[in-house]
Amino acid sequence: MNALRIAWSELSRLLSIRMGRITVLALVTVPTIYAGLYLYANHDPYSALDRVPTALVVEDAGATGLDGARLEAGREVADQLLDARDFGWHEVDRATAKAGVDDGTYDFALVIPRGFSAALTSTSGSEPEQARITMITNDANSYLSTTIANTVATKVRDAIGEKVSQEAVGTFLLGIADVRQGLQQGADGAGQLHDGLREAKHGSRRLVDGSARLADGAGDLRDGAGQLRDGLSTLATRTASLPQQARQLAAGARQVADGDQKVADAGNKVADAVHTARVAYDGGRADLVAQMNQLGIDQAGQDRLLAVYDRVGAKVHAGDARAGTVRKQLNQLADGADQVADGASQLARSAPALVDGIGQARDGAGELSAGAGRLTRGAGTLHDGTVELRSGLRELTSGAGTLRDGLAAGVLQVPDTTEESRQRIAETVANPIDVRARSDAAARNYGAGLAPFFLALAAWIGGYVLFLLVRPLSSRALAANQHPLRVALGGWLPPALIGAAQMTLAFVVVAVALDVGIVESLRTWLFMILISATFVAVVHFMNALLGTPGQFLALVLMVVQLVTAGGTFPWQTIPEPLHWLHQVLPMSYAVDGLRQLMYGGDPARALTAALVLAAYLVGALALTSLVARRQRVWTPSRVKPTVVL
Repeated sequence: MNALRIAWSELSRLLSIRMGRITVLALVTVPTIYAGLYLYANHDPYSALDRVPTALVVEDAGATGLDGARLEAGREVADQLLDARDFGWHEVDRATAKAGVDDGTYDFALVIPRGFSAALTSTSGSEPEQARITMITNDANSYLSTTIANTVATKVRDAIGEKVSQEAVGTFLLGIADVRQGLQQGADGAGQLHDGLREAKHGSRRLVDGSARLADGAGDLRDGAGQLRDGLSTLATRTASLPQQARQLAAGARQVADGDQKVADAGNKVADAVHTARVAYDGGRADLVAQMNQLGIDQAGQDRLLAVYDRVGAKVHAGDARAGTVRKQLNQLADGADQVADGASQLARSAPALVDGIGQARDGAGELSAGAGRLTRGAGTLHDGTVELRSGLRELTSGAGTLRDGLAAGVLQVPDTTEESRQRIAETVANPIDVRARSDAAARNYGAGLAPFFLALAAWIGGYVLFLLVRPLSSRALAANQHPLRVALGGWLPPALIGAAQMTLAFVVVAVALDVGIVESLRTWLFMILISATFVAVVHFMNALLGTPGQFLALVLMVVQLVTAGGTFPWQTIPEPLHWLHQVLPMSYAVDGLRQLMYGGDPARALTAALVLAAYLVGALALTSLVARRQRVWTPSRVKPTVVL
């Protein structure tokens, strides 16, 4: 009797009656019912979140920003949530929302308080405050709804934070642009200042030279003013008696003028007499000629007489001319003397003022001398100051050059942005990470993500329930003293075949009916059959070794693997003392292999999982063979087991 005949004998026993066939058929559907119904119920729960009743409370009163723009952030957030329809939002007041969360009408509530917008606009002022939203949750409604609510709050916070950050960064960048413009203007101004200071430095050289000449000139002025003061003092001393002398001079001049006038009058009389004599002489010649004609003096005698007469006439004419000249001169002398007398009188009248003016000039010269002394000292101080000014301008020019270069370098370090680039930078800073998901192996939805774990768990459950009906070892084969390996294989093959039918049905339902999107269909189906065969071999060994307690141990082992397989959360999240169980138990490799094949992951990992499961399969059959060898000897505990299921 070989293993196939032993297996066929067991199958014939199971299928020989109608109830047996119905039972086998029911056992075939157990994994499908377990995995299929669960995956169907959780196929894509996130797409149905719009049916989750949630409350939305908007109390925000809005706010006005520093730029005068009106902000209604709370209303905007509410409208976005309502338009997105991610949940079954109901906009109500706070009291209704609180009562609804308490009695289960709403799974959770999101409250946007009154000062929400005001807090957001406060970021541009000197006393910023955080904007707050309130989540009202109740774990008695659903623990996951609380988790989802916190996720919603986080997304709302991140979205608002990104918007606020973008606006804040935009304002900051605009300030940076203004700073850059200011730096550029400062650099230009510093350059102009440097050029102006350089010219001022050149001018300071001329100023130093001019101040030196001014100091020298002030010294000369001081000396000259001193000399002028001394000379005026001497002049004032010497002219002190000038008024009296001028009065005496005026009196004497008037006397002289009067005397000259008298002389002029006498001279006029003499001149008149001489002129009269000349006129008479001229008239007497004609009379003389007439007398001589009467006397009968011949012409020669007349000529001789007339010659004598004419010689006297020449003298008379000359005397008349001289008398006229003298009269004119005397008149001029009289007029000049009169003018001199008038001038002397005027001088006499002006002499006191002249003396006073000389005194004032002397005093002014003294003040001028003193001022010139102060000017000399000031000019010296000015010269020293201009020397220091030249030195300071030299340093200031150097500093202005350094300032110009520093500002120019600062301008180069501040980015030159446009409105478009500032907007792009603000968007980047507000959301610096662009998450672009690239999955080497991706599950289609939530149900597809859970499918590997629940298919593996269904395979174990399927193998577990089979041994409620199938006998682990054939008593007939043991009694016939068959080879232990044949007995083990004969006991394993019937549940393994039924397990293959279980996995085939489960595969069809999951792949076709639920359409979870399996990448490697054929390999996944074959791997599921390998999983079932391995799990059946393990449960088979436990039942063959311990009987009813082995069935219980298989249930415990299923629970342990459910915890350690990492089917829902990453296995690294389980307590560290359990990590070694994940590494050694077969369901961990079943789940990992299904993931690689269903999602199109790493074939090498799938092969490793298959080899580990194959090793478990061979090991379990080998151990079952040892159990079959031992059970060829009947003991009282086998005849009457202590525990019977």
